[in-house]
Amino acid sequence: MAERTRSKKALSGGVLPLEQIRGRIDAVDEQIQKLINERAALAQQVGISKGSGGRTVDFYRPEREAQVLRQARARNKGPLRNEEVLRLFREIMSACLAQQEPLKVAFLGPEGTFSQSAVLTHFGHSVRALPLISIDEVFHEVEAGNADFGVVPIENSSEGTVNHTLDRFLTSPLKICGEVEVRIRQFLMGRMNSLTRIARVCSHPQSLAQCREWLDEHLQGVEQVAVSSNAEGARRARDEQGTAAIAGDTAAEVYGLKVLAAQIEDRADNTTRFLVLGRKLFAPSGEDRTTLLVSVGHTDAPGALHRLLEPLARHRVSLTRIESRPSRRRKWDYVFFIDLEGHAGDPHVARALTALKKRASLFRVLGSYPRAVQ
Repeated sequence: MAERTRSKKALSGGVLPLEQIRGRIDAVDEQIQKLINERAALAQQVGISKGSGGRTVDFYRPEREAQVLRQARARNKGPLRNEEVLRLFREIMSACLAQQEPLKVAFLGPEGTFSQSAVLTHFGHSVRALPLISIDEVFHEVEAGNADFGVVPIENSSEGTVNHTLDRFLTSPLKICGEVEVRIRQFLMGRMNSLTRIARVCSHPQSLAQCREWLDEHLQGVEQVAVSSNAEGARRARDEQGTAAIAGDTAAEVYGLKVLAAQIEDRADNTTRFLVLGRKLFAPSGEDRTTLLVSVGHTDAPGALHRLLEPLARHRVSLTRIESRPSRRRKWDYVFFIDLEGHAGDPHVARALTALKKRASLFRVLGSYPRAVQ
């Protein structure tokens, strides 16, 4: 009875002795572990119910994971931040899914890039991450079935679209299965002890552009060398005298470099959006985005683009992004990549797309997928 009284006092605002707090933490940890294993057992039953011959990729449902994450965020009352709660649930789902075999996820490598961070943010750490040398290779490995999914950059909030990713969709049968938003924090790193010993800075062109103002102020006159990836810049900083790199802080750990300056990006909200590539479309999650590839026969005809897009406005579908790219079919012929709110299976979106398709000379749904859960 006395113990129960002390517990009630603690719950009402009193503070328990340290040893009692530790004892309660141990008891909670035991419950957490038991419940996680119970969840893993239920995940196994899901696999069994769908057939014993399937692979992990056959059981992966991005729309279901998005729903679980949104529910976890809605339930969160603190003191943990939403970001931490989402990270914990991603890892639990990742571990439960990987009981038989991990998902194989290709990304634009090498290790230590923001693309790798996007893989781990979206899929958790219980996957087999496959670093590849180019965006083309990521598409190819997923198309060939050597990877279950791929992760590629599509746009940066400061520097705009990654055109090479868009162009690959012109010939690829792959679908967009998800999106990831990664807050980009850039770090200057090298083997030297002082900025005055830096002769050159190596990084991906986008990262150099994202840190332009900081470089002009602190390293004026220092050579800037564009390389294929931030990780390649970090490798050169490790191997070359006088070379520094701009990359994420993970690269400093991977390549054994000193962080010389932290968070040197010019914009505090600098964010890169990544796409998750797969081989099929998935069901709606409730908060989705759809990406289209469309073309109108003669883009120079008066009102051609307006006529193509009019069904979206008529059916109250919000267009969030549009990009034009050369079609590569003939000169001065263009296609349009369109992002819109909603899933292609939503009734009002489906009606709009049916009308749009009749007006387009080219029409493909590249993907309907859960919006990034933040």
